[in-house]
Amino acid sequence: MTAGAAMKVLPLALAQFIASYAATNMNVAISTIADDLDTTITGVQTTITLFTLVMAALMVPGSKLTDLWGRRRCFVLGLTIYGTGALLAALAPGPGLLLVGYALLEGVGSALMIPPIYILVTALATDAAQRAKGFGAVSGAGGLGAAAGPLLGGLITSTFGWRASFLLQALVVAVIIVLARNLPRTEPEGGRFDLLGAVLSGTGLMLVVMGVLRTNVNGWQTSTWVLIGSGVVVLALFVWHIHRAKNPLCEPKLFRDRTSNLGLGTQLVQWLVLQGTFFVLSVHLQQEQHLTAIETGLALLPATVGMLITSALAGRFAKRHSQRTLIRVGFLLTIAGTLQQPVGLVLLGAGIGIMLTASVNVVQSRWPDADQADVSGVSRAVSNLGSSLGTALVGSVLTGAGHPYRAALTLLVLFSVAGLGFALFIRRDGEPRRG
Repeated sequence: MTAGAAMKVLPLALAQFIASYAATNMNVAISTIADDLDTTITGVQTTITLFTLVMAALMVPGSKLTDLWGRRRCFVLGLTIYGTGALLAALAPGPGLLLVGYALLEGVGSALMIPPIYILVTALATDAAQRAKGFGAVSGAGGLGAAAGPLLGGLITSTFGWRASFLLQALVVAVIIVLARNLPRTEPEGGRFDLLGAVLSGTGLMLVVMGVLRTNVNGWQTSTWVLIGSGVVVLALFVWHIHRAKNPLCEPKLFRDRTSNLGLGTQLVQWLVLQGTFFVLSVHLQQEQHLTAIETGLALLPATVGMLITSALAGRFAKRHSQRTLIRVGFLLTIAGTLQQPVGLVLLGAGIGIMLTASVNVVQSRWPDADQADVSGVSRAVSNLGSSLGTALVGSVLTGAGHPYRAALTLLVLFSVAGLGFALFIRRDGEPRRG
């Protein structure tokens, strides 16, 4: 990739970094925020879950708006909304405004700014090799943000307070907006927006995750299953709708490719395990061992280091090994690391770092340029749904009796085994073959 192209990819990578950072840095400040805002651990957990849920629910509609409004315009608009939310969260006097700023506005902003990232990388690349480097840079930045979140968030929270972390996000977003002036301007394609499809997909995802969240208070009662079941029904209606709509929110063919679907499955599990592990460990370290935010970040440092190293080497790994092999090895390391907590943190981080970029490559490479907007939205929605479910499911286990810490880790191991199962069925034709 030329120096000029690399500079244009920089704002895209920074945007992916800050969105991933926002999803994990809050974990180490859970106790501090709960005490400062006079709320509960469950209340902070709900805000974290809703942030990733809003992203998941709106990511596919956001990718469609990228075509209708123009890529750079959507990117900058999303950054502006995100920055506004970060400022509101930094000034929040109570949990209500924190939820509006962090969960709602940052979530909406992310849903608008993330889909254009991968499409703009495609537009900036002159050949398949440069496109692969661009995807690697952006995916690596996302992994770096997720990995650095606990340590950097803990350092900032302990030194300046948790509000400073949101101020930092607003500052970085302002820098990205300035850098975005060099991005190519694209003309809107026009067309109609599938509002019904957006409502059905968003509502369905919201109901499913909210149902899981209710288990923190009510357990797995009938009302919980009613919410989850209602969500499944609404999502089924969404599938029925896109098969019959003239201008569907996303093309039904995106869900007919076996390799792409398996790649999406591995993405969901990866982010579920990553977010779930960071959450359960953060709560355990702060509530049971009474560590501060920076001490919690330092305790999670081995996972951060493992993730940073393997994310940085993702490009080299991809040249020597198939994408499916990297995903399989990643899940094996993740399982081994989770079974050996807390000493296995470096294995856990290394495993997740290895497969994050590989899973994205499997999914994105299955589709031509014309479908990149839709597949990018679906891919990011699935990843954020995994993050939401990871926090919600682990949170529900932690409120249970017995040995909740051990039970939560056991649940994450089972999901990792399921992810490995998806990876075992990815065929060799899952390799990137666009060009």
